[in-house]
Amino acid sequence: MPAEVMTTMPPEIFMREAIALATAALRSERGGPFGCVIVRRGEVVARGENRVTSENDPTAHAEVTAIRAACRQLGRFALPDCELYTSCEPCPMCLAAIYWARIPRIYYANTRADAAAIGFDDDWIYQQMPLPPEQRAIEMTPLLRPEAQAAFVEWRDKPDKIAY
Repeated sequence: MPAEVMTTMPPEIFMREAIALATAALRSERGGPFGCVIVRRGEVVARGENRVTSENDPTAHAEVTAIRAACRQLGRFALPDCELYTSCEPCPMCLAAIYWARIPRIYYANTRADAAAIGFDDDWIYQQMPLPPEQRAIEMTPLLRPEAQAAFVEWRDKPDKIAY
């Protein structure tokens, strides 16, 4: 791991903040019991809490809201010099967002089994992900691929694209 990612602060300090955010989200009825902080060089750059129910947004998980805030704060879409502290093992959506943000280290408190025990069964989604599209519980139908390829070709050939 690059030295610039490492922090001299004990990780428990940041995890306790993520847990406090989870408790605050729950008690304020903004969302489920999930909180997250993103740390860069020993400083918290962003905080996030679950806001699914208060914002009517199924993607407003703590990790996603924290990643959005960190990217705004730092003015970039990649966070390779940051660490993420979350009160629960990330669901598949959040884990994918963490990968897209290029965050190299995750600390988590509760496990996905703990989440399932209180009604947040992300394991079902984890099971669906490796299945071929035609075997998933959500119907997936390919449509107009040849037409859609034009945009992909244009992206591939675009000399001034910002790759991510």
